[in-house]
Amino acid sequence: MPATINCDVAIVGGGLAGGLIALALRRKRPDCDVRIVEGGSRIGGNHLWSFFATDVAPADRWLTAPLIGHGWTSYDVAFPAVSRTLRTGYYSIESRRLDQVVRAELPAHAVMTRRKVLAASPTAVVLSDGDRIEAKGVIDCRGPADLAALHCGWQKFHGRELALAEAHGLARPKLMDATVEQLDGYRFVYALPFSPTCAFVEDTYYSDTPDLDPALLGMRIAAYADAQGWQVDHVVREESGALPVVMGGDFEAYWQAGGNKVAKAGGRAGLFHPLTSYALPDAVRTATLVAAASDLGGAALHRLLHDFARSTWRRRHFYRMLAAMLFKAAEPTERYRILQRFYRLDPQLIGRFYAGHSTLFDRLRLVSGKPPVPVGRAVSAIRESFR
Repeated sequence: MPATINCDVAIVGGGLAGGLIALALRRKRPDCDVRIVEGGSRIGGNHLWSFFATDVAPADRWLTAPLIGHGWTSYDVAFPAVSRTLRTGYYSIESRRLDQVVRAELPAHAVMTRRKVLAASPTAVVLSDGDRIEAKGVIDCRGPADLAALHCGWQKFHGRELALAEAHGLARPKLMDATVEQLDGYRFVYALPFSPTCAFVEDTYYSDTPDLDPALLGMRIAAYADAQGWQVDHVVREESGALPVVMGGDFEAYWQAGGNKVAKAGGRAGLFHPLTSYALPDAVRTATLVAAASDLGGAALHRLLHDFARSTWRRRHFYRMLAAMLFKAAEPTERYRILQRFYRLDPQLIGRFYAGHSTLFDRLRLVSGKPPVPVGRAVSAIRESFR
């Protein structure tokens, strides 16, 4: 017979945002009865999330520290006219580690995987098997809502974790290798050395469409590995994705598309960097915000997260403007010039940019000087960001 499950907070969607909220509540509110509901077989799915040391405030590092699987003290970038090593910490979290930590921290009954959700309201979740969760508050973290409310380009990628026959020789991550052939927009290869004979290599595109051909990109990754002199023993795992790069849009329409009066987090709340599509910094901020809330009821959570997401959206108009310039002012094969110019700048400015904390001086510095795109098209792109 269908069952009714009662709890304090129900988290719908066990991705990064949902997993971090569950962990933050467990750590800061151990008396809070939480359920995290995920349709897949494990929390986090099949993903790799990476971030800079400056993306997470020191006061919040307790949340990410147990999840980190790999870390480095510096990274490289390479463009046709610029090659540089930046002395900034960089870390990666694998989804299997997120799954392990969530299962270790939460009671077994709180982690509800392989459970499909039919509907969510501010205080209830209906499951496909007929079971129902009655909660004081529900947070929907099931990924993006209707992206038609936003004006988007796309960051799309296919990655492979490669086990190599011999050492790859990478001293540190290469976060952008844009010396590769420019295809389908701004293209770069991303390479992380997990061990002396294991590297995660991703072929990434800032493209006008989300269309993705994993087989083709897999061949390009194989060609890149061959060009580095690497002999691939086998592919450990693969992942693909297409993330929105937001140039403008209607925040309220997007929020409503994800569910009326239902609290939301992660991509469903629009909480990701408009230009880089980075989600982890916002996911950490959201999780700590929820854990510190005095009221975890459905209406209060909706107000809290709606206001947080709306204020974040308003503060980030500058990044949406830059995204519009990248996609609308530059020819697709010339987009790399904008990033090439960006990576000539001060490393601290670069760090604040990725964290979404650019100062007024940073913003002036980013748009000063001769633009790497036609001025007329740049002005049109700026207008696009206000739509």
